[in-house]
Amino acid sequence: MKIDSNQRLTELDWLRVILIFAVFIHHVLMPFNGDNWHIMNNESSKLLDDVMVYFEQFRLPILFFISGAGAVILLSKISAKKFAADKLLRLLIPLIIGMLLVVPPQSYIENINQYPSYWQAYPSLALNFSTNHLWFIEYLIVFSLLAIPLNIILNTKTSAKVFKYLVELTKFNGGLFLFVGLLIAIKISFSLWFPSDDNKIENLSSSTYYLFFFITGMIFVANKHLWQRVCEHRFYHLMMLLISTVFFYGYYYSPDLSAYLSLNIRWSIWWLVCCLVSWSALLTILGYAQFYLKKTPQWLRLSNELIYPFYVFHQTVIVVIGFYIISWQTAIWIKAVALFLSALLITCGICLFIIKPFNTLRFLFGLKRKV
Repeated sequence: MKIDSNQRLTELDWLRVILIFAVFIHHVLMPFNGDNWHIMNNESSKLLDDVMVYFEQFRLPILFFISGAGAVILLSKISAKKFAADKLLRLLIPLIIGMLLVVPPQSYIENINQYPSYWQAYPSLALNFSTNHLWFIEYLIVFSLLAIPLNIILNTKTSAKVFKYLVELTKFNGGLFLFVGLLIAIKISFSLWFPSDDNKIENLSSSTYYLFFFITGMIFVANKHLWQRVCEHRFYHLMMLLISTVFFYGYYYSPDLSAYLSLNIRWSIWWLVCCLVSWSALLTILGYAQFYLKKTPQWLRLSNELIYPFYVFHQTVIVVIGFYIISWQTAIWIKAVALFLSALLITCGICLFIIKPFNTLRFLFGLKRKV
């Protein structure tokens, strides 16, 4: 049984905004965690890095899950042809504009000593066509096109039989959590075969990992009973998240094991505990969001409308402003608060007063035409 396509899944509206805001906070804090980001403060906080590495495990995976769920909902309302055209217009064009106009200032700031001025550097920076933080959009373009044949498969008789089995399996508390076994297998195998840390779409250790969440989002929203199970078993999933967190930090703070375990085994254990956290956190957050977040206030509707250009612009604003703030002779927390407030104000201002009112800019940054 499918979820009613006319039913508004308000939890997705909430989570989309909350998680993009979490990405914003993450990037605000990056200059201060010692992780060799685009700009780095002279002083860093190890504790901050220890906390941030945990939230890295599920923030983007849940966003990809939401995108997969949204793809199925949209495909139930419009044709595959219109879906493809919509995604190409609203994703590809902002990606191209972002690479040409939004990303170059970041690249300039990161290598500011190599160029006499931004305007002289701009042609080479723009023609570099770097996606930078916009790799997320590149993934969504590819995944959205894959969603068309995947959605057809989900509507076959064979899939109906699989859904029936899954619904029976997920009657039990641990049913949905069993998906983590497949996630672990994908993450470890592809990471060993394609050992790379970059987020390029051709890096299968990264793309297959996020594709898993996108596809599970499609699967879960395609069946009403599976979607309900996430909410019904939310407390069990919370317990699994707490246990997974213990394993995660237990291994994170473990002593040097290089004398006993090979590098591949040590990395495999790390990917395993990361997968446990990412999947249990997804199920927990989605379950409690379903239970508590049942209304979409007006401010959230506006936030959902502008969240896409907010994502496109936020990191460039952070990098440019942060470059000057980290030079201040003051405490880390003062710099972080100043960067947070100033970057939030400027990014929101760009979205509200520059992008939102004008149809040309709305089109260029993925928003629907204002009537």
